[in-house]
Amino acid sequence: MEINLKLLGDVKFEVAARKHSLVCDQPTEAGGSDEGMTPPELLLASLGTCAAYYASAYLRKRGLPRDGVEVRVTAGKAGPPARLDNFVIEVKVPLALSEADRAGMDQAVHHCLIHNTLLHPPAIQIELHSTATV
Repeated sequence: MEINLKLLGDVKFEVAARKHSLVCDQPTEAGGSDEGMTPPELLLASLGTCAAYYASAYLRKRGLPRDGVEVRVTAGKAGPPARLDNFVIEVKVPLALSEADRAGMDQAVHHCLIHNTLLHPPAIQIELHSTATV
């Protein structure tokens, strides 16, 4: 899995993966032009879409309606060091679920790759490369 980023200006970046791209930016009060989500918002979006995928897959597998599935993800800032904490994933489904389906959906959402990555922090290596000489 790979993404590539290019600086477009001050604090705005193009984010590209496979044949898709989006803009990541900062709000105007943080020196950006507010033309895209911030990195923390992208993290919440990643967690939310992953949870929505698994919730929807559970409903599909059980032959239940999926239209109207909504997910809301919130988190608070914490620190030091600066980070996000207290994530809450709210999954709303368009029907009343039996206790068995509620438990099944909860279990399905817990299989989310992003959720599990955050619960078990990965190793992160930072490599700095320079094409210029000093």
